[in-house]
Amino acid sequence: MKDAIRPAKIAASTYLNSAPLVYGFLRGSQRNRCKFYGNQAPASCAESLAIEEVDAALIPSIEYAKIQGLRVVPSIAVASRNSVMSVLLVARRPIYEISSVALDSSSRTSVALVKILLERFYEVRPRYSKHEPSLELMLQDHDAALLIGDPAITANKTGLYVYDLATEWHKFTALPFVFAFWAVGRHVEARLSYDIASKCIASKEEGLLAREAIVREYSEKLGLDSDSLKKYITENIDYDLDEDKIEGLGHFYHLACKVGIISSIPKLQMLRL
Repeated sequence: MKDAIRPAKIAASTYLNSAPLVYGFLRGSQRNRCKFYGNQAPASCAESLAIEEVDAALIPSIEYAKIQGLRVVPSIAVASRNSVMSVLLVARRPIYEISSVALDSSSRTSVALVKILLERFYEVRPRYSKHEPSLELMLQDHDAALLIGDPAITANKTGLYVYDLATEWHKFTALPFVFAFWAVGRHVEARLSYDIASKCIASKEEGLLAREAIVREYSEKLGLDSDSLKKYITENIDYDLDEDKIEGLGHFYHLACKVGIISSIPKLQMLRL
């Protein structure tokens, strides 16, 4: 008889964009089958994985290039083929006139993406500052603000210039963009790695079937109409990590290296199930 596998420690943000991926851990078949740490910012999840506090995490894609030895759970991502609606550059002036940007740094992928878009594609080099995700406060001393996740969806953007970063990426590259994916730490042995991957896949499958319930919950939580939220998690967000997403991810790493955000271009190490 094989030895029992210890319970995995898994971390993920519970923003609406990741809600279908974590549904099984919170309310489905994977509940109580692992130690799940929710309500963390994406960057915090990556930090927990880097110092081996957890075995796996839903990490910002840029963090894969910074943490050694990670392996990627196949077929799962938080991605967008065109507009994403929840990763926005909101500005008081047109994008080519921006000289300062306040950054919500809770997702480092979005920070990297906005720097690539501004510096590589629009050829502007603004001053950047970290800031709490309050649009009103961010725009007091800056031309623009980067907002992600639920704060981006709920902020009052009336009268401002709004740039959807996935739309901007697609406009210049014709590729989808991958914001996050599941990664397993190098300290995790093979049997537990495969167990984690199967749990993540099962959680996604349950979450995609439960999107109506997720919309109802977050509509009440965020105070937004259910139709827009349903469109968001059925059309704006794509939860598959397929070949064109992997191509987009590779191009993102290439450009991030070009602008000095990462030192080298990583090769994706996929878990073989």
